[in-house]
Amino acid sequence: MTSELLDRALIEEAAKKSGLIWVRGAGAPAARALWHVWHEGAVCVVGDGPGEQPLEGLADGGSAEVSVRSKDKGGRLVTFAAAVSELASGSPEWEAAVAELKGKRLNAPDGERMPARWARECRVLRLAPTGSVAPLPDGDLAQRPVTTPATTRRPVPAGLPKLLLGRRKGK
Repeated sequence: MTSELLDRALIEEAAKKSGLIWVRGAGAPAARALWHVWHEGAVCVVGDGPGEQPLEGLADGGSAEVSVRSKDKGGRLVTFAAAVSELASGSPEWEAAVAELKGKRLNAPDGERMPARWARECRVLRLAPTGSVAPLPDGDLAQRPVTTPATTRRPVPAGLPKLLLGRRKGK
């Protein structure tokens, strides 16, 4: 009983402090980084809509493996199994989770209209821990990032070096 309570406390504290988790849904080839909030004993995420994070492999009633990283060092703190449940749009649970998620969403294009868009176009999932924490793995588990069309990498415009360096005016 004591180890279960310690595991729950470790999961909760790590998830509250970290702004990013790695989630691998059942059948997904690799874990995906997701922003989240810790709310009422579970991790809550929003996505699968235009401009939001993809939640592939996460289905209502399914399971997932969640790894929480350290906010300052970036290393893995804890990995645990989670039960996935989709919150019904407009339900009290959905409203409470969205209120928390809204405060953590950075660079939203629609600001105050964001919850209405999430209700129409996105899924809000709750990932509740189901057991004890998994042991930390031995060795390096680094993988190449999952390919995605969401990128900011483009060729440098021809005039940019000139703008950045500027022309020094002689006196």
